Amino acid sequence: MAMSKTPAATDNQTVPTSELDLADTFTVATWNVNSLRMRWDRLTTWLADKRPDVLCLQEIKMQDSDFPTLELHGLGYHAIAHGQKTYNGVAILSRTEHGNPIDVRCGLRDGDPDAESRLILATIPGLKLRVASVYVPNGQVVGADKWDYKLRWLKRFRGLLDRECNTTEALALCGDFNIAPADHDVHDPEVWRDTVICHPAARAALQELIQFGLVDTLRRYQPEGRIFTYWDYRGLSFPKNLGIRIDHILTTATLADRCRKVEVDRQARKGEKPSDHAPVLAWFRREPSQSRNKSK
Repeated sequence: MAMSKTPAATDNQTVPTSELDLADTFTVATWNVNSLRMRWDRLTTWLADKRPDVLCLQEIKMQDSDFPTLELHGLGYHAIAHGQKTYNGVAILSRTEHGNPIDVRCGLRDGDPDAESRLILATIPGLKLRVASVYVPNGQVVGADKWDYKLRWLKRFRGLLDRECNTTEALALCGDFNIAPADHDVHDPEVWRDTVICHPAARAALQELIQFGLVDTLRRYQPEGRIFTYWDYRGLSFPKNLGIRIDHILTTATLADRCRKVEVDRQARKGEKPSDHAPVLAWFRREPSQSRNKSK
C-alpha cells in the first residue's frame, strides 16, 4: 500500500516558545508505558532526568498490591494507582514537595458495572491542580462490542465531568485517548480513515469531551504540522515516523492560559525495550503564591 510522505522527525517535537523561567513553572506529563514492570528501568531513568512535577501513567498492567509505591516515594514521588491484573491500569505520580494527593477518585462511578481500570483523578494540593490519568478503550474494530464499549465509556466520562468537575478550576486530563483528533494527527489519513482511532464517531465523542470546556494544549501552540505520540513496534514505524497522535493533555481554559510549552519526548521511544508511546510534557506558569522564588 502506498504511504504518504511524512516529514522527518526530530528527537524532541517541541512547540517553540520563549525561554522558560523554571522557577515559575511546573511540568505535567503523561506516558503510556505499556507495562510498568517492563518499563521500570526506563521510567526511573526518565524521572531522574526530567523530574516532572506530575506524571500520569497508563497501561501499568498490574494490581494495586503490586504497584511500587514505596520505591517511587524513594525517588521523590507520591504515587497512587488504579490497577488490575494483566491489562489496563492508570496511576498518578506527583513530587513529594507538593503534598499528598487528595480527593482521589477511581473509575467513572456512575453505577455501571465496569471492572476495567481506566481512570484515576486526584488533587495535587501544592499546585492547586486537579488531574486525571485517562486510558480510553481502544475499540478494536468498528462495529465490535469493544467499539460500542469505547463510545459508551466516552459518553460516561463526559457525564462524570459534568457531575464532578468545574471549568473554572485548574483541571488537566492526561492520557492515552486512543483517538487522533484530526487528519494531521496521523501519518496517512487514508490508511487510518474509518478505523477506531479516526472514525467520525470517535472524533465526535472526543469533541464532546472537549466541549465541556477543555483545550488541546499541544494544538493550542502548534495548530498545524504532524506530531505523533505512538508508533507501532512493527514495520519500522518509528524510524520511518509512521505514527499517530493519541496521547493528549487536555486542560480547562484557566489552566491552558498558563501553558508555556508542550513537547513530545521522542528520545524516550528510542533504545532497548521502549514503550510504543512517547511521553508528552506540558509546562505551566505557577500562580504567584506557588513561585519558588517569591520576592521578599
